[in-house]
Amino acid sequence: MGANLSRAWAKVKPALTKRPSLTKKWPHAKLAAMPADSALRTDLYPPLEPYGSGMLDLDGRHQMYWEQSGNPAGPAVVFLHGGPGAGATPTHRRFFDPLHYRIVVFDQRGAGRSRPHGETTDNTTQLLVADMERLRLHLALDAWHVFGGSWGSTLALAYAQAHPARVRSLALRGIFLGRKIEIDWFLSGIRFVFPEAWRKFSSFLPEAERSDLLANYWTRLADPDPAVSLPAARAWSSYEGSCSTLMPSPDTVLAFSEDRMALGLARIEAHYFRHRVFLGDTELLDGVDRIRDIPTTIVQGRYDMVCPIVTADELAARWPQARYHVVPDAGHSAMEPGIRSHLVAAMERAKRL
Repeated sequence: MGANLSRAWAKVKPALTKRPSLTKKWPHAKLAAMPADSALRTDLYPPLEPYGSGMLDLDGRHQMYWEQSGNPAGPAVVFLHGGPGAGATPTHRRFFDPLHYRIVVFDQRGAGRSRPHGETTDNTTQLLVADMERLRLHLALDAWHVFGGSWGSTLALAYAQAHPARVRSLALRGIFLGRKIEIDWFLSGIRFVFPEAWRKFSSFLPEAERSDLLANYWTRLADPDPAVSLPAARAWSSYEGSCSTLMPSPDTVLAFSEDRMALGLARIEAHYFRHRVFLGDTELLDGVDRIRDIPTTIVQGRYDMVCPIVTADELAARWPQARYHVVPDAGHSAMEPGIRSHLVAAMERAKRL
């Protein structure tokens, strides 16, 4: 494995270090001493391509897409996408310094490029945690930094509490603990702030079915006929996209409305919500003691309407050892400028670990 990594790095490094546009933007590329916090980089890194990818067989039904980019010999970091069911994108590689980190990105069961798309059978939080361990072992990694936002923060906490010795640090954004109050907020509470978006979401269903949005959306989302499931998926997913940013973002709504993204997100998210994300209501809060000493950064938008700040506040109160940043001018999305900056800085800081 060591020889293979050296050969991979020999191929990758020139592409990262000799491009003028990259070296100009990466003043620390010569492995200079880490700057003080006030001088940490806060911009996304330039786009990059994976040096390896594959499909990992999980159980005879599911195959999981994974990829690696950056420095094959560097400390590993794994990106956990949201949803559940949203899938990862090339932009997600850019939170991490590719000269330092071995960047691992994967699509969770049923999401993104994993197969079968939108599959909810054998799809639980506990199985996703097991999938992460399977991937870690497949890549021969001893431990990794874990980075996740929204549902990704839920999965990151569940994984860390199950396998604390395998987690070098946590970077968490837009905290979601899967509690009933949080699911209820998403399904109905948002109407107090985004009444127009919620009205469009709820009125997709016939009036007689609006007393139980989750159950009646699920009936349509689970239908194998795309003529039934796709319109429901677009309505669900565009509702979430509409509420994800502080200021209106048509591009965000458009991305959430794309057919493949919408179906994976809406169907799998509704599946998890129906089962209370397969966790006890206070399970992740009660498990903080198991991970208290893992270096952790929590980043939360003050005006996050998808995962309201009260949840992050409760987690931070239970976990005073964690570094907690409230971004005063941000909503939910990781692409909000202030949130993005704090997340990049957190991973710059994690280079010291």
